[in-house]
Amino acid sequence: MSADLIGLLVLAAVFLVATIRPINMGALALVAAFVVGTTVFGVDADGVLGGFPASLFVILVGVTYLFALAKNNGTVDWLVHAAVRAVGGRVSLIPWAMFVVAGAITAIGAVTPAAVAIIAPVAMSFAVRNRINPVLMGFMVVQGATAGSFSPIGVFGVITNGVVRNNDFEPFPLQLFLGSLVTAVVMCVIAYVVYRNRDLDGGRLDRSAVQADLSSSAMAASGAATRTPVTGTPQALVERGERLRSSGGRRDEAVADDTPAPQLDAQRGLTLAGLVLLAVLALAFRLDVGFTALAVAVVLTLVFPGSAKGAVDKVSWGTVLLIGGIVTYVNLLDEQGTIDRFGDSVAGFGTPLLAALIICFIGAVVSAFASTTGILGTLIPLSVPFLLAGEVGTVGLVVALAISSSVVDCSPFSTNGALVVANSEPAMRDKIFRSLMVLGMGLVVVAPLVTWLVLIVPTS
Repeated sequence: MSADLIGLLVLAAVFLVATIRPINMGALALVAAFVVGTTVFGVDADGVLGGFPASLFVILVGVTYLFALAKNNGTVDWLVHAAVRAVGGRVSLIPWAMFVVAGAITAIGAVTPAAVAIIAPVAMSFAVRNRINPVLMGFMVVQGATAGSFSPIGVFGVITNGVVRNNDFEPFPLQLFLGSLVTAVVMCVIAYVVYRNRDLDGGRLDRSAVQADLSSSAMAASGAATRTPVTGTPQALVERGERLRSSGGRRDEAVADDTPAPQLDAQRGLTLAGLVLLAVLALAFRLDVGFTALAVAVVLTLVFPGSAKGAVDKVSWGTVLLIGGIVTYVNLLDEQGTIDRFGDSVAGFGTPLLAALIICFIGAVVSAFASTTGILGTLIPLSVPFLLAGEVGTVGLVVALAISSSVVDCSPFSTNGALVVANSEPAMRDKIFRSLMVLGMGLVVVAPLVTWLVLIVPTS
């Protein structure tokens, strides 16, 4: 068996084992890099560590640390309330409010599971109380979080742009973000039209009926996921949603909330200003996203030291380890020429267009069951050989691959889809699971085909 084949089989085994066993894929990949590097390729430990993505490490730590500060000082809670207020209390627009706030949270650096864990309990509670189809609500939360993640300072965005840059291509952060955002909006518009007036059994919703109170277990999950007491913000939002429904879907100004909405004080205002400054400096002046995010976070910590308590512990170290391990292993294969030879074999399988379609299908299938973060760091380097041939547009393929690998996160086998199911009313979970499975598996087939036709074929 050739060294190249062993390296690729071990990479596939890393994804498989991490999918079926509770182990961080990055930790497994680091061990695999050391074992394969020293025994198969004859590389010492320093040579293996030479492929560790230091720049991506700084970016991931910086943006997730900044998000942790925003969560600690109440900026995220303010965004949730602001989104609900922005739709004027109309119940029919609440799913779009949750889409926007989930996207905003991931756009400023939250990993998608963290954003879904914060928003899903609130959103699913609104769905129950206001007779909104829970599949629609969950789908829009996940797609909003996914779209926001591809912002220039979002986790998926910095990973994808970093991998593109590391493979000697010029990154295209705005095209990547807009492509993901437009795709998410289109899919949510279709879902909204299909599911808005339908219940889980496919019949028309009776909006005059009021669902019973949430079970104690569902409320406990909501409180835990949002890190607030059960009687805190999520419960207040649910009760407010009930009043909205009973008032015909519009806010009753005469009825005040039991829990005051968070105010935009100096600390939250400075945090929002820091996030805007980060985006401007990263996009307009091309400053390093990671160091700029850390600088903003350090300033906020110096000015408001109280909000920094526990923020470092909330950095997404699991994601940092995951992408660090996967990219280190892939870089090892790249240094040994395995990636180039595999890419050439994929390109030789058929035309470059067919190879691009195969890559997108692989991304969709693997991501529906495993890690979107890991697959983004793996498949882009595998695409480099036939990208260099110039027969497939770089922007089109990378954006198509990113979309194909991320929109399937609504699958209940992925972390985001599982969070939606877990925060659903217990009596509805089986039906929601099946509905999300159908949606997720459908997107596994449809997303690669559509993105291939729209983004890759016209640029080839």
